Amino acid sequence: MLWRGRRQSDNIEDERSDSGGGLGGGLGGSPGQFRIPIGGRAGGGSSIILVILVVLAGWYFGFDPSQILGDGSGGQITDNSGSQDSTGAPASDEMKQFVATVLAETEDTWTGIFKANGLTYEDPKLVLFSGQIRSACGFASSAAGPFYCPGDHKVYLDMTFFQQLDQQFGASGEFARAYVVAHEVGHHVQNLTGIMQKFNQMRQSMGEAEANQMSVRVELQADCFAGVWAHYTAQKGILEQGDMESALNAAKQIGDDTLQKKMQGYVVPESFNHGTSAQRQTWLARGYKSGKLSDCDTFNNPV
Repeated sequence: MLWRGRRQSDNIEDERSDSGGGLGGGLGGSPGQFRIPIGGRAGGGSSIILVILVVLAGWYFGFDPSQILGDGSGGQITDNSGSQDSTGAPASDEMKQFVATVLAETEDTWTGIFKANGLTYEDPKLVLFSGQIRSACGFASSAAGPFYCPGDHKVYLDMTFFQQLDQQFGASGEFARAYVVAHEVGHHVQNLTGIMQKFNQMRQSMGEAEANQMSVRVELQADCFAGVWAHYTAQKGILEQGDMESALNAAKQIGDDTLQKKMQGYVVPESFNHGTSAQRQTWLARGYKSGKLSDCDTFNNPV
């Protein structure tokens, strides 16, 4: 990924010097958090989310959604974060620069998509932390993985996850890491467009199995949105040979079935809440191939 020398986002909050040691394990899964690879549930499905998706596709492709809805039919990076500047914050390091550059690229892409359709994209903040952090969604530990909190519009990332991604999950490469960030930003897009709020409301009346099934659809859509971002990133000439393959491999390695088989030797499909390896790869690739939000309708299509 040809990221060096490109714009870096100012929306980075570096809390690594303040967040401290870990909590000794993952949380049970705060319902407000959307995490990768193992995270809390998301909710939704149903006609309300389908309406939102039609509206979203409408403003993106320039048609009037009321026409449909009116009658009700139908490369390795080293982490040198140990040093600190005079403010006590960790000094700038290459990994942080990489994350800030990827975040800037997501800002440019989504700002353009929103602006082209008369909307304003609100940049999320990305919080770097070490060990544990308090968010609007509660305490989280690095063991939970990166997550997005809709309550404060922030992505939370302990960059040691990238080492896990490489060493434990077998998903190496810069664009594999970029995919992680883009996936969480995909949840931010869902939040801005109202999809996440409706899901959170509706899952309150769902049983665990149904909520898990709907969570899978939310997560797969975030994968597809990451693919849409990758599509436009490729058009800029930033991607190198093998970059998309590394992202697709990451999607494979963090699929629910692959993780469960690796961790416990067997899979429990009814407990899946992010999607299988095949599903995650399929939806990431779909967004990348077309660059169209309408191809990311995981709620109205088989997954």
